[in-house]
Amino acid sequence: MNAGSEIVEKWIEKVAESHPQSAAALRAPQPDPFRNPIGYTIRNGLAQLWEQLQGDMDPDAIDSALDNILRIRAVQDMPGSEAASFVIPLRAILSQASGTFDLDLLDNRIDRLAQAAWGKYKQCRDQIGAARLHETARLARTHRLIRKAGA
Repeated sequence: MNAGSEIVEKWIEKVAESHPQSAAALRAPQPDPFRNPIGYTIRNGLAQLWEQLQGDMDPDAIDSALDNILRIRAVQDMPGSEAASFVIPLRAILSQASGTFDLDLLDNRIDRLAQAAWGKYKQCRDQIGAARLHETARLARTHRLIRKAGA
């Protein structure tokens, strides 16, 4: 296992520790996208984020990976501070890692990633709220039509 894979595995373990509901799904060694979509999605998202942290920080790739991870965390009614905080443990993992990393550069990028995670979580929660309002309005219209038809 190379240093990058080791870091991603440790990061996955930290995410699993912080969220018991998804822990078993995350700890599956090679999650199947059909049998274990949560584990598959979060594992792939963290691997993509790690790749971007080391690379050119492509905003579209980061947004896509964060979106996949935070949609899961948003529907689980996790508080925002907890949902977006999965990025922060990466600092401690890197400080203990055996590898040659530019820790100052990565620290700055982790800050940017954490800010982006918070914004993405907020966006996901807003979409969930809008969907709930839409569904409530739809049910109210249906209820009115049923009452009117029965009157």
